[in-house]
Amino acid sequence: MTSTRHRFTPLAAAAAGVAALLLSACTATGNTDTADGNTLERLQKEGTITLAIAEERPYSWVDESGEATGATIAMHKEIFKGLGIDNVEVVEVDWNSLIPGLNAGRFDAISAGMSILPDRCEQAAFSDPEIMYTTALAVPKGNPEKLSDLDSVLDRDGDVKLAVQGGAIEADYADELGIKNTIQVDNAQAGMEAVQSGRADAFTLTAVSMNWMAKDLDDVETTDAFVQELDGVPQIGAGGTVFRKADTELLEAYNAELAKITGDEAKYLSLVEEFGFTAENLPPESLTTEQLCSGELAE
Repeated sequence: MTSTRHRFTPLAAAAAGVAALLLSACTATGNTDTADGNTLERLQKEGTITLAIAEERPYSWVDESGEATGATIAMHKEIFKGLGIDNVEVVEVDWNSLIPGLNAGRFDAISAGMSILPDRCEQAAFSDPEIMYTTALAVPKGNPEKLSDLDSVLDRDGDVKLAVQGGAIEADYADELGIKNTIQVDNAQAGMEAVQSGRADAFTLTAVSMNWMAKDLDDVETTDAFVQELDGVPQIGAGGTVFRKADTELLEAYNAELAKITGDEAKYLSLVEEFGFTAENLPPESLTTEQLCSGELAE
């Protein structure tokens, strides 16, 4: 996101600071405390929830008919219906604008399969884990550079170029590994196109996304899924739905409905299997959001 900077006098700056503080107090809650009650009560009264998506298939996207679809959308329609909210609307947002837009009150929750990470947990509240992740690379057909994981990219740094999605966890992996020869793309489709056009030798994202996007392409294939290691520590990943921190009632009610799905493998698969997810993507009961937010992960 871009911004324009203005020069203020000290008095004007002080006045602007007070105004900004008041505005922040109003917008950060996203109207969670109004005369009509908290966000959950408001959504139940209105019968509609607005979710932000980032056009990452097969998690959530808008199809050719204009309908929202994907694994997280399928779960969310089921969950919010259970909460008495029958209508699910979506807005498409750049990945890096998802949490800022949520906290500014532009939508009610994020439906993007977002990885639960400590820095993100400082900014917003995550549901219980919904989807387990592994990582993969999309490469040209035949894998001419013989890449297998991000370590293999690091070994060839300078000779191969890696596309990463801005704000995605895989971009963090590349940065922490010290991979320098990268290009940043705004979304998964742009990453695939970078490989197809030859602007990048590989694109990294979650394995389920890579496999879904490459299945109908003749010029791209994916590597085997892998769990990336950083400093010898496997990066166990899981994603969830994101809410404002003030929306505790909504989060608690959501988790109660989510447990009915993640606690029943057959039910889980009935919602997400058509989008390429398997039982391996179902988080174990022992994995908690608190662990993921604290970074206390182990295989």
